[in-house]
Amino acid sequence: MKRITFTNDSRHRGAVLRVMCLSLMMVVAAVASLNVALPGIAHDTGATQTELQWIVDAYALVFAALLLPAGAIGDRFGRRPVLIVGLVLFGLASLAAIAWHSPGQLIGLRALMGVGAAFVMPVTLSVITTVFPPEERGKAVGTWVGVAAGGGVLGLLTSGLLLQWLPWQSIFGLNVVLAAIALLGTVAIVPATRASRPPRLDPIGTVISAGALAALVFGIIEGPERGWSDPLTATSLAA
Repeated sequence: MKRITFTNDSRHRGAVLRVMCLSLMMVVAAVASLNVALPGIAHDTGATQTELQWIVDAYALVFAALLLPAGAIGDRFGRRPVLIVGLVLFGLASLAAIAWHSPGQLIGLRALMGVGAAFVMPVTLSVITTVFPPEERGKAVGTWVGVAAGGGVLGLLTSGLLLQWLPWQSIFGLNVVLAAIALLGTVAIVPATRASRPPRLDPIGTVISAGALAALVFGIIEGPERGWSDPLTATSLAA
């Protein structure tokens, strides 16, 4: 892979690293951030236990299913535009979730946030490994790994603090703020790079793996309510 350096200024590279870590922390924290808000969501929306489970898991399911193909798209078509698209999707879905409160709408918006997150996370690492020279790359990647490991815990703590004084919609409001800051930083300082020999896209494999993952999660979540012998549950698990 060809490395394209935007600037030889170490301070500029440090700024790029901070923007990438902010983007990464935002999407990792969103995996579990709503867990502490579930009682308020259930009270305000009338969501069932199964619907609450889908509100939480729709994000992680789409995120996981699209993570690898989104990274390949970034390498092929350019990491900076893919990162921008991901941040915009994540921010707009979070903004809509502040106003739309039905369980079905929240499930759909969380899934859309997952699409945005899948475009953000792999690209952040690709940008870091591309921008930093070999002698600095290990430290930069180590910082990225630390943020990825601690982002979930930080998301739970931050959500808990917000809910001490604000309604559950404030969690989505925080997502909007973080996405806007990360977007501005990306537009301002992140270089435009792409792989000189990008990986081949595999749309058929992506559809098969995403469908299999969705069927498995659907069967596990719906099984307790529909019954494990229900034809739809059994078909999903078998698929």
